[in-house]
Parts: sequence; C-alpha cells; structure tokens
Amino acid sequence: MVKDPKGRTEPGYSRHVFICGHERPPDASRPCCSARDSIAVMKRLKVAAKEEGISGVRVQKSGCLDFCENGISCVVYPEAVWYSIKNPDEDIPAILEHLRTGVPAESCRMKLED
Repeated sequence: MVKDPKGRTEPGYSRHVFICGHERPPDASRPCCSARDSIAVMKRLKVAAKEEGISGVRVQKSGCLDFCENGISCVVYPEAVWYSIKNPDEDIPAILEHLRTGVPAESCRMKLED
C-alpha cells in the first residue's frame, strides 16, 4: 500500500473548494475570473483556512466554472454550493464560516439573473 506523506489513512476531504482560475484573452467577449485576481483570492482562502485550523478541507484552483460574468466563481463540495466572490474581504470570512460549520453563506451565494 502507498503511504501518504501527510499520514492520512484514507483519501479524501470533508469539503473541497474550487475557485476558477480560467484566463481568457483580453479581447474575449466574456470576462474571466483570472482577470479579477482569482488565484490570489484562492491563495488567501487556502491560507486563512489553514491558519484558522479548519481541517479536512482542500482549496484549489479549477478550470473554467462557466459563470465568470458573476464575479469570481467558487463552488464548495459536497454541498455543491456556488459562490460569487465579489468582495474578498467580506466573502472569504463568510466562506470560511461555511467550511467551519457546514452552513452556506447566503451573503455571497451565486444568484443568476434573468
């Protein structure tokens, strides 16, 4: 059996956070999360979760989540809760609370407009 370098006995996480890191050309017809500094936001969330001792959580970048018009796209599994990160200073603490308690953060939950 392969040994895990972090000492885990089985694979997986209690929650998995994906933040869009997709980059489109500057002249693209649609915006992209990367242009909104999504990678820096992902790193902030990752570090904050670790500093706050929230264990069993994986925060990582993803490819395009296809909702870039709504702000930085983020999804948390297994709940499949979608967030639109528009103000990282307010939204990161709200998402951290979701990761800590399992209760979705309504303040930054993605809402699609008609």
